[in-house]
Amino acid sequence: MGCGSCGSGTPNGCKSNGSCGTNSCNRMNAYDWLVNLPISDVETACRVVEVSFNQGSRKDYYRNSSLQLYEKGDWITVEGVSGFDVGEVQLTGEVVRLQLKKKGLEEFNPEMKKILRRATDRDLDLYKQNKARERDILIRCRAIAKQMNLNMKMSLVEIQADGKKGTFFYIAEDRVDFREMIKIFASEFKLKVEMRQIGARQESGKVGGIGSCGRELCCATWLTDFKSVNTAAARYQNLSINQTKLSGQCGRLKCCLNYELDTYLDALQGFPENADLLQVKRGTATLIKKDIFKNLMWYVLPESSKQYPLTLERVNKIRTLNNQNIIPDELEAVEVVSNKALEVEPEYVDVVGHITLKSLEKSDKKRKDRSREHRGGQQQREAPKGNMMIQKRTPNDPSKNVAPRKEGPQRPQHKRRPPGNNPQKRD
Repeated sequence: MGCGSCGSGTPNGCKSNGSCGTNSCNRMNAYDWLVNLPISDVETACRVVEVSFNQGSRKDYYRNSSLQLYEKGDWITVEGVSGFDVGEVQLTGEVVRLQLKKKGLEEFNPEMKKILRRATDRDLDLYKQNKARERDILIRCRAIAKQMNLNMKMSLVEIQADGKKGTFFYIAEDRVDFREMIKIFASEFKLKVEMRQIGARQESGKVGGIGSCGRELCCATWLTDFKSVNTAAARYQNLSINQTKLSGQCGRLKCCLNYELDTYLDALQGFPENADLLQVKRGTATLIKKDIFKNLMWYVLPESSKQYPLTLERVNKIRTLNNQNIIPDELEAVEVVSNKALEVEPEYVDVVGHITLKSLEKSDKKRKDRSREHRGGQQQREAPKGNMMIQKRTPNDPSKNVAPRKEGPQRPQHKRRPPGNNPQKRD
């Protein structure tokens, strides 16, 4: 069945049976919101088709010079480098014209490659055979780069559908001389080699994965423009500068730090400036945090770990008094009352959410109590065996307990000798 979130509209558009996970059909996709629009004039319709390769990690535009119409999800054969390539149709119609305008491309560019035909069974079989070689080639090219002591990381290999060309994506900090390595690749893999340098963010977008939020990576689904992210974005949002939590799978700062940055900057415009230090009789109060949701500024006094929340009006008043060389007596902090309901610790272990140590300690204590009760019940159910003495209360004398004796010959009791009177062993 078709996927509900990708908007393909046809069963052929979904390759993952409705589960849009890593490397899914919704990767780097644009929703065709004009797919059901009837074409009134065929001559004025857009004749350019957006085609995706390698499960959406790479896209390109091709001209449909024939009169055949293609829909999203169709596999077509297009012009390649000294051969042909096979891709999947992603967008058609007027939305492609908007995408071309967005990317600054011309619709009637004579150098734009063309669509050859609809992909045949032979084209698809050859495409699958060459795609199956990519993993082995990637392992081999990494071994060759290591033997040649090149300071580079081979990230991904993409082979053309006809097997005549291979694109090798690599990551390197400095310039690398790989001319000899290209000759080895061409002679061993029997294809035309193209080396393309990418960054860590582009590598994550091509490889894909799941982020700490539980969703697929933004760079692998919809994010195409990578903007620079610095620690100032985290400071404006009052986030702790923890490199482990702020870094994504690419090792760089998370792109989502820029999503709410503009909102925080707009909210911070209403806060007073140059209010990092306030003078009171107890000392100099230092600003440690700005809360844009409650319009409060948190200060701390010297020789004290207590934090004092102040309203914006109170901060402006203290600044005005300090400018007049007047030092107020107190900060006059407001009382912050949390409206958050008390959290109830769940009895089950939530493997998706956050687990506190308190819940683990409670479950461990319950487990120990159950095992202790189970052992006590087994001891009570066991019947006495052997020479175990049974306490029985006689009806004549309830204060005395009489234990029955076992019938039969009794073993002689040997007295234990004191440790100093043992006779010496004679020869």
